[in-house]
Amino acid sequence: MNFRTPAVRLGLLPAGIALALSPTFASAQEAAAGTTDLDRISVTGSRIRGANMETQQPILTMTRESLEKQGFSNVADVLNNLTSAGSPAISRSDSLSSGENVGGYYVDIRNLGAQRTLVLMNGKRLGATTAGYQDLSQIPMAAVERIEILKDGASSIYGSDAIAGVVNVITRKNFDGGEASVRVGQYGNGDGDEQQYSMLLGASSERGSLTLAAEYSKQDPVWAKDRWYSRDGGRGPNSVAGDGSPITQNGSWCNPLQVNCSDSKTAVWKTLNQGGNPNNPNDYHVLTEDEYVNSNEQMSLLTGVERKSLYINGTYDFTDRISLNTDVLYNERNTFQQIAGYPYQSGASNINTPMSADSVFNPTNVNGVGGQEIQFRRRLWEVPRTTDSQLKTLRFAPTVSGYFEVADKTFDWDVGALWNRNESIKTQRGDMSLIGSEQALGASFINAAGVAQCGTAANPIALGDCRPWNPLLPYGVAGQGSLADPDLQDLLFPTFTTRGVTKTTSFTANLSGSIVTLPAGDLGFAVGVEHRNEEGSYVPDAFAQSGKSTGLGQKPTQGEYDLNEVYLELNVPILADMAFAKELTLNVASRYSDYSNFGGTTNSKFGLTWRPMDELLVRGTYAEGFRAPTISDLYGGLSSSFERYTDPCAVGVSGSVAGNAACLAGGAPANYVQLGQGNVPCSTTPCQSGDQFVSGANPNLSPETSKSKTVGLVWSPRWVQGLDISLDWYRYEISDMIIEDSVDRILRDCYVLGNAGRCGSVTRAADGHISAITYGTANLGKMETEGYDLGIKYRLPELAIGQFSIDWQTSYLSKYDEANQNSAGDSIMIGKVGQDALFRVRSNLGVNWAMGDFGVNYTARYYSGLNEPCIEIGCTDPDRIAYGETAPLRKTGSNTFHDLQVSWKAPWDATIAVGANNVFDHKGPLMYSQQNSSFAYYGGFDIGRFLYMKYTQRF
Repeated sequence: MNFRTPAVRLGLLPAGIALALSPTFASAQEAAAGTTDLDRISVTGSRIRGANMETQQPILTMTRESLEKQGFSNVADVLNNLTSAGSPAISRSDSLSSGENVGGYYVDIRNLGAQRTLVLMNGKRLGATTAGYQDLSQIPMAAVERIEILKDGASSIYGSDAIAGVVNVITRKNFDGGEASVRVGQYGNGDGDEQQYSMLLGASSERGSLTLAAEYSKQDPVWAKDRWYSRDGGRGPNSVAGDGSPITQNGSWCNPLQVNCSDSKTAVWKTLNQGGNPNNPNDYHVLTEDEYVNSNEQMSLLTGVERKSLYINGTYDFTDRISLNTDVLYNERNTFQQIAGYPYQSGASNINTPMSADSVFNPTNVNGVGGQEIQFRRRLWEVPRTTDSQLKTLRFAPTVSGYFEVADKTFDWDVGALWNRNESIKTQRGDMSLIGSEQALGASFINAAGVAQCGTAANPIALGDCRPWNPLLPYGVAGQGSLADPDLQDLLFPTFTTRGVTKTTSFTANLSGSIVTLPAGDLGFAVGVEHRNEEGSYVPDAFAQSGKSTGLGQKPTQGEYDLNEVYLELNVPILADMAFAKELTLNVASRYSDYSNFGGTTNSKFGLTWRPMDELLVRGTYAEGFRAPTISDLYGGLSSSFERYTDPCAVGVSGSVAGNAACLAGGAPANYVQLGQGNVPCSTTPCQSGDQFVSGANPNLSPETSKSKTVGLVWSPRWVQGLDISLDWYRYEISDMIIEDSVDRILRDCYVLGNAGRCGSVTRAADGHISAITYGTANLGKMETEGYDLGIKYRLPELAIGQFSIDWQTSYLSKYDEANQNSAGDSIMIGKVGQDALFRVRSNLGVNWAMGDFGVNYTARYYSGLNEPCIEIGCTDPDRIAYGETAPLRKTGSNTFHDLQVSWKAPWDATIAVGANNVFDHKGPLMYSQQNSSFAYYGGFDIGRFLYMKYTQRF
C-alpha cells in the first residue's frame, strides 16, 4: 500500500478507544483526498512544494465530489458541520445580534473563536471585518474545487490568526466546457424556501484557460412564531428573546398621584380597559402577566439571505516555465433580520422622555386643566426593528509563478499580490427618534378642526413638523395619536444607514526547492517575504451616533496598520529505508512579523514524521502562534448594549454578598433584588439589563499568543485493502487573549474582592439597580483545550450489489478551561466541557452506496449532551458545588440528526439528486441559556426537516 497518498490518515486506533467512542460517528464531510500527483503542488500548512508534505500534519480535504453529496448549499454550512468545528459564530439564529459582523458566515475550528481560524482562498487571505471576522459567504459554492482544513497552529507559515487552524478554499480552474445547476428546497413546515442557480463556463488552450462561475442563491427567513420552541415566547417576565415582557404593545402607565412611580417595589402599572377611554384615569386596570407581550411573534428565527457572485479565473503560460494565474471575485450578500418593536420605557436613563403634564393624551390632564407628568411603557409593536445588511466584495489576486533548475535541482518561485475590498451598508428602521418622541409627548391640544396638534392653542406647531403621540392607546385600537398613523411613523422612525469599508492589500514573494541531497533524501526549503496593509472603517449613522434614538449607541471605528514579514521553512530527511525507520523527517519553520502598531513577534513550528513500517506513520507538531489585535480592538468606537449579568449585591443570587460594605457604599440596599427589563425583579440570573451599558476599544493591546501540540498515528493495514484508521491528540494554550472586561468581572472585583478601583465605572439608580457601566477590552483572557480526533475510512471491495464506502469522523473534547476568579479572589481555570455549546463528543458517520448511475449518501450527525446553569427551571443537579460555590445544573441528552441524498446520472449528461437534511425531523432539547441563539434552543441544531432537489446539466 502506498502510505503517502491519503491526505488525512490520522492514527492507530486501539480497540478499547474505538469501543469507548462507539456512540460517535464520522462522515464524508471530512473525507481525505485520494491518490494525487503532488509534483510541485502546494499543500496547506507548508510552503515547500513536495509529494509527502500532506502526511506531516492533520489535514482534511473535502473534494468537489464529496461536497456535491451533501445537503448544504454554502461553504460555511459545510465547514460548520465538521466534527472539529465549534459553534457557529453569530449564527442565523442570533436575531438579537447587532453590529458590523452580523449577516456573515464564519467558521470556528476547535471552539477557539472564528477570529482564531485563518481563512484562505487559493492560499491568500480572505477579506475580514474590522473585528477580524472572515465571511465565508464571499465564496460561491459553484467555484469551489476542494477545501483543505489544517487542524493545527500555523502562524509560522501564514502569520496572524492561524492559531486554531487554517481553512484553504481552492477554486476551480482549467475547466473546459459548461455546467448549469439549480437547487430548490424548503423546510417541512413550508417555510425557509431556498433557491440556488449557478453556471460554470470554461475554455482552455495549450497556453491558457479561462473559467467563469456565476451563482445566485436566496434563503427566505424563518419566523420564531412558526417553531415549537419559540412560538410561545419566553418562560417568564425576564427571559431574553421571547421575553413575556411587561412592556406591552398595549401601553401602561404609573399614576404619580397614587403611588411613588420611581420605586420599583411600590409602583403600579396600569393598562387601558378594552373599549375604555384613554383620557379617563378610571378606565385602566392593573397590568397582569396574562397581558405581557410575546415578542417572539415579531422575531425572525433565521435571518434571510440573498447572494450574487461572479468568479473568474484566468491562467496563461508565458513560457514553459513562467505562468500567470489570476483570480477575480465579485460577491454581493444581503441579509434581513427582524426583531420585535422596541420596549420603550420613558423613565429609562437613556430615554428620559415622560409624557408632558400638558399633553392632550395625559390621563391626569382632565378637560385640559393640566395634570402631572407621567412615566409610561410601550412596546413599539407597529414598527418592528428591521436590519438589511449588504456586503459587496471585490477581490483581485494575480500571481506570476515559475520554476528553474540549478545543478539538477528544481526551484519553484512565485510573486503575487492581493487587493480585497469589502463594503458594507446596513439599513435599519424601527428605533424611535428621541427628539421626535420628546416633541410628540410634549404639550398638545385639540385644534378647531378637532385634530390633536403639538404645542398650545396660542403657540401651535405645524402638523408637518410634529404630531402628538398617545402611547397609552393599545395596538390595533384606532384613535388620535395612534402609532399606526403613517404620518406619525414618518416623524418618529428615521431610517439609519451605517457604512463600513475594509481593505486588504498584500504583496508576497516565495521561493522553494531542494538545497542538497542528504542520505535520506532532499533537504527541502521555502523562504518568503510579505508586506500587508489592513485598513478599515465602520461609521454608524450620524443620528445613531448622537444617542438621540432608542437604538444601541455606537461610535465610528476607523484605523489601519501595516506589517512586513519574512519566513523560512526547512524539511530535513533524517532516516529512510531502514529497519523501524522507513522515514524519519523533521520540519522546522519560523516567521518574523513586524507590525506598525505594536512591534515585532517571532513564531516557530517543529514537526516530526516517523514511519516505522510502510503501513504505520507517527507524527507530531509543536507550534507557536499569535493573533494581532484588530482594527476594532484598537480603534473601535464606543458602543452600547443591554447586557446579561448577575449582580453580587442582590439577594438570592449565586455568590451573593448583599449588604456588605462595598455594596452599601455603592448604593445597593441590603435587601436589594436584581432588576431586569422594565425594572421588574429578575426571576433567573444572569438577567438582561433594561439600561444600556457602554463598551469600547483599547489602543494599547498586545497580541494574543498560543502554543499548540499534536501527536498523531496513521495506520493503513495491508491485509485490509481500502481501510485507513487515524487518531490525533491535540492541545492548545492561549494567553493574553483579547476579551471584553465583562460586567460580571467588574462587579466581582468591586463588590466581592473589594477592589475599590474597579467600582468607578458602576452607576446605580436610587432603587439600587445598575443604570450605567463602562468597560473595554484587555489582554485578560487565558484558555486551555485538549482533545482527540478519530477517523476511520473504509472503501469496501466492489460487490454485486454495488460499491460501498464508509467515513467515520469523531472529535472528542477532553478539556476546555478558561481563566476566571472564584469568590475568594483566587485565579482558577474553569472547565466548560459540556457547557456553552462545547460538546464532549461530535461525530459524523457517512455511508455511500453507488451502483451504475445510481447513488445514495447517508450521514448521521451526532452531538453529545449539554449542561446549562439553572436556578429554577428543570435543574437536574440543583445541589452541585463547583469551585467552592453553588452551581446548579440542568443536563440535556445527546442528539443525532440524519441526512439522506439519492442521486441519478441521466443519459443526457445530467445529475438529478433529491434529499433531506434531518430526514426524521429530530428536535433538540430546550436550552434556556440560549446557546449561540436568541432563543431557547442551540443555534447549531437543525430547526426542522429540510427537503431539497438539485439538477445539474453538463454540456
